[in-house]
Amino acid sequence: MDPFTCLAVAIFFEARGEPYEGKEAVANVIINRVEDVRYPDSVCCVVNEHRAFSYTYDGLHDDPERHTGHQDKIAWVDSQQVAKDALEGSLLGITSTHYHTTNVLPLWAEHYSLDTRIGNHLFYTNDTPYK
Repeated sequence: MDPFTCLAVAIFFEARGEPYEGKEAVANVIINRVEDVRYPDSVCCVVNEHRAFSYTYDGLHDDPERHTGHQDKIAWVDSQQVAKDALEGSLLGITSTHYHTTNVLPLWAEHYSLDTRIGNHLFYTNDTPYK
């Protein structure tokens, strides 16, 4: 898969129900990881890193076009636009490397700096020397 498709699919499955800015923030996290020496150096490798993004290991299909509801179609178009913009350098400017929904509290959250909340996601920057 090419970087555009990897990023658009990740945005769709990670943030399709979020506001546009939430989709942008997810893209920003992925790009931040690509640029961080602690993570793989390509979009597809970051997205597919073992257990990094829940949609890649949830056992469900990863084809956005199989989601045919009206809101899903809008989310897929938005996800593709966000991916295109992000790959062209149009980012929110956040330093976040991680996020999670407000429904969970991962163990790592207490070790990273909380940056912001957008929609139902909390975004964090990993300031530690570790992944």
